[in-house]
Amino acid sequence: MKYISINKRIKPLSSIVAFGILLGSCTKKFEEYNTNPYGISNEDLNKDFRLLGEPLKQVQQSIYFATPAWNTQLQQNLIGDVYSGYMTPPTPFAGNINNMTYALVDGWNTFPWDDAYNSVMAPIQGVVKNAGEDFPEFIAWAKILKVEAMHRVSDIYGPIIYTKYGQINDDGSVSYDSQQDAYNAFFADLDDAISVLTPMAQSGAPKTFSSFDLGYGGDYTKWVKFANTLRLRLALRIAYADPAKAKTEGEAALSNPVGLLSSNDDNLNINIGSTTHPLNVINNSWGDIRMGAPMESYVNGYSDPRGSKYFVPATDDAVAGQLKGIRCGINIDAKGRYGNYSALTTFNSSIQLMTSAEAWFLKAEAALRGWSGAGDAKTDYETGITTSFGQYGLDASSYITDATSKPSAYIDPKAITPGENDITTGSPYLSTITIKWDEGATFDQKLERIITQKWLAMYPDGQEAWSEFRRTGYPKLFPVVVNNSGGTISTTDFIRRINFAQSERNTNPKGVQAATTSLGGPDTGGTPLWWDKN
Repeated sequence: MKYISINKRIKPLSSIVAFGILLGSCTKKFEEYNTNPYGISNEDLNKDFRLLGEPLKQVQQSIYFATPAWNTQLQQNLIGDVYSGYMTPPTPFAGNINNMTYALVDGWNTFPWDDAYNSVMAPIQGVVKNAGEDFPEFIAWAKILKVEAMHRVSDIYGPIIYTKYGQINDDGSVSYDSQQDAYNAFFADLDDAISVLTPMAQSGAPKTFSSFDLGYGGDYTKWVKFANTLRLRLALRIAYADPAKAKTEGEAALSNPVGLLSSNDDNLNINIGSTTHPLNVINNSWGDIRMGAPMESYVNGYSDPRGSKYFVPATDDAVAGQLKGIRCGINIDAKGRYGNYSALTTFNSSIQLMTSAEAWFLKAEAALRGWSGAGDAKTDYETGITTSFGQYGLDASSYITDATSKPSAYIDPKAITPGENDITTGSPYLSTITIKWDEGATFDQKLERIITQKWLAMYPDGQEAWSEFRRTGYPKLFPVVVNNSGGTISTTDFIRRINFAQSERNTNPKGVQAATTSLGGPDTGGTPLWWDKN
């Protein structure tokens, strides 16, 4: 690796904004990116790598939007957070005809797309262009951030604009990648980034982006661990759609000498400084989100002490003192009906993007599938639980040996029609899986254990939890009671995706039309994604 002095490696500000004009939603902030958004001079930018690093600060805080809170509410909270079973709003938005009851709201559901292209893809393209050949570590870091952001977007919509970003066709459209092609590009970008940063991590190379790194302080070793773990996450994501590719990519991640995330010191939490965590605003200031009913079933049934780290006891007279959740997609007449069910606990000033507990559960599933380098499934599974408990200062020793506790039935004493929201013993939607590892269990029983405990550990990242539910069918969740989709989304099969962004349908209709063809079904919430084969 050749290192070049700061003065020789800095390029003029104009080059960071000299990238291609994009169509539709991708151009909304083009003028903004042609100005200096940081309130500092070009001379200031030409010091200490700020020309490259400052835009990547924005990227880190936009994967999961740090502020404003209403943006986060539309980017993730009223999509992944509720469909994952983690949370449910007590608020009957739009007369209860909304995402929760499968009446998908275009004005809401365009935000994950627009946020990603305006605040991730655009600045990253500028950084990569400006870095040229002189800053391989910045390009590697940018690619890792790009994959972390854009796989989440693909897991919402399916096909996305990725490899063809910035390329306008003769007819004025911008072409999408199929989801399979996008995933192949994710793996290629991660491989490139890991190839650059691994020797830098091993050799103790100078840390050049530490001033801009809001997660790991410029630590190359931790970014390689994160990239390897992300690669394993995405490999397992495609395990049913392309088993051979999944195994190849997963084993590549497992064999890298730097390794995966392994302890809670490795967790990727993006520091948002004095910014209030958006879930605190949505939960405390607005009262627009509460505990989800499936979370109640699992944490209460398992006597899981993490429940009280995630949620506070309800104050409603009917359920006071209990951890009480709201079932998604039910009849709600007014916010007051469920507003005093369990609220979320207060979050600190960081955004959780990945934990080491998840890495251990990924290894457990990889071991279950017989992938080389994954270790022993039981050991990985138990280490995942122990690591998650350790994240909250808890001891998991008795929990992991519990062979009898099961998720509890869900009873809603405040349902408009008594009993309509209940999930009782014998329901196919109420899991009977226990905690303790059982070596004699079937593959599916072992997988359900792994994914259920991973789901509990990944809270509050509902987007990733929803993706894993769709991929595996686990953990078992509760279907909606009210389905306003007009038959486009199955109540029993649950929602599988969000329809393409309204901004794209308005400005890139030919691109969307071709993307719908590659989707393999109508542009509705009922069409499964490419990797959703199970």
